[in-house]
Amino acid sequence: MVAGRRELLGFASAGLLAYAVDLGLFTCLRGPAGLDPLTAKALSFVAGCSVAYAGNALGTYRHLGRPRGLRPCAVFFAVNAAGAAVQLLCLIVSHYGLGLTSQRADTVSGAGVGMILGTILRFWGTRTLVFRSAAGSGGPSGSWNATSGGRVGSWTG
Repeated sequence: MVAGRRELLGFASAGLLAYAVDLGLFTCLRGPAGLDPLTAKALSFVAGCSVAYAGNALGTYRHLGRPRGLRPCAVFFAVNAAGAAVQLLCLIVSHYGLGLTSQRADTVSGAGVGMILGTILRFWGTRTLVFRSAAGSGGPSGSWNATSGGRVGSWTG
């Protein structure tokens, strides 16, 4: 139980730091740098994901050993993109589907409900698809194997 709390706190800490980097960089790129919003957000998203990956690999999941190769990093970025898509989908459903168009409704659906659902998806994806327990654990989620560079014991068989 204590290990689960440590994992959750480590994940949350890495996520908060990544969020701060994302927000700070976005603000700088939109303001002083004068970039358009989509370019600024894309660059800040990549920077935030990089900080989150480093925080989780070197902090939260360091006891599992770092996964090697490009694939774990790519999966991590895909999981984070899926989390961002969940947030966007919540906003789309609320704003366009339900007609809740006030700024408060947009904030609640995108930054509230969407953030909670996206974070749950990110936590699950990070712990089951990117950072796994040691090889040979026999768990359903498998593990990264440093010698083969791939998954062992995948749920797909």
